[in-house]
Amino acid sequence: MRVIWIGSAIATAAAATAALAIFGGAAASAAPQASNSVALVAYSTPKDAYTKIISAFNGTSAGKGVSFTQSYGASADQAAAVAAGQPADVVALSLKPDISTLVAKGIVAKNWQKTRYQAMVSDSIAVFIVRDGNPKHIHTWADLLKPGIQVITPNPISSGGARWDIMAAYGAQLKLGKTKKQAVAYLRKLFTHVPVLPTSAREALTTFASGKGDVLLDYENDAIFANKKGVHTDFVRPKQTILIENPVALTKSGAKKPAAKAFVKYLTTPAAQRIFAQNGYRPVVKKILKQTAYPNPKQLFTIAYVGGWAKVEKQFFGPKNGIVTKIISSLGK
Repeated sequence: MRVIWIGSAIATAAAATAALAIFGGAAASAAPQASNSVALVAYSTPKDAYTKIISAFNGTSAGKGVSFTQSYGASADQAAAVAAGQPADVVALSLKPDISTLVAKGIVAKNWQKTRYQAMVSDSIAVFIVRDGNPKHIHTWADLLKPGIQVITPNPISSGGARWDIMAAYGAQLKLGKTKKQAVAYLRKLFTHVPVLPTSAREALTTFASGKGDVLLDYENDAIFANKKGVHTDFVRPKQTILIENPVALTKSGAKKPAAKAFVKYLTTPAAQRIFAQNGYRPVVKKILKQTAYPNPKQLFTIAYVGGWAKVEKQFFGPKNGIVTKIISSLGK
């Protein structure tokens, strides 16, 4: 088990205030119609990274004079907003199914993943954020089920980050030799340790920062970024965890704008990938990833290991009969 200790825990009201100041809430505005403007709609976590990437892009010949509007929030909510008519030229969401929602609505082209990196621009892994010094000795997935342990995780109905976390927990059980039935039983017991379900990953981090819970299921990049911004965290990379892959796509309106197409292309340049890395993300460009110090957990797996998103979305998160949906409903959360 590799344990990374960084500074002191996110455990005080002051830290919560700092977290709010650092991560902020959703920001949205109507997109201008000019061809040299780009409306970016994204999930909550990479706000700071995109702010810096946009600034760097504006310094290039392709980005000179290009203006941006930016909107950030829970991934599923952002997808729903765009589906309902919110202007968007570029969508940067937490997971593939949220973009698939827009494909089904005719807003994003069906071949959106036909790019060099299959439209993925950053990676991360699921980790445990714990209190200063890890007083509850949380090192493994089994430790989350110890009596009295409170686990904070976002609501998987609205948060793409939460779906990654839950599939990390499920897949970890399979890696540990459990059957699928036993892995589902683990999820059921895990949710009995969850006192609240914040809307987004950012809200979950703020909830934990306020002092609620013993451990937060979160992205590795959140833990690293919080520390860099002065909201110190202790976190554990479990041996069994999932590789989180974050997609970006042009909408059909964006596909008609040279500025939007240039911006999406810029996201996998060395300059943009280094900015992602500086903000806690794992670059998708192997050359840049090799320049970082990110360790790979011994039993790292992808979403394909648990069936792929097309299957997982229906089986686990379907609105009526999804395994996780039914668990949450049965517990009255």
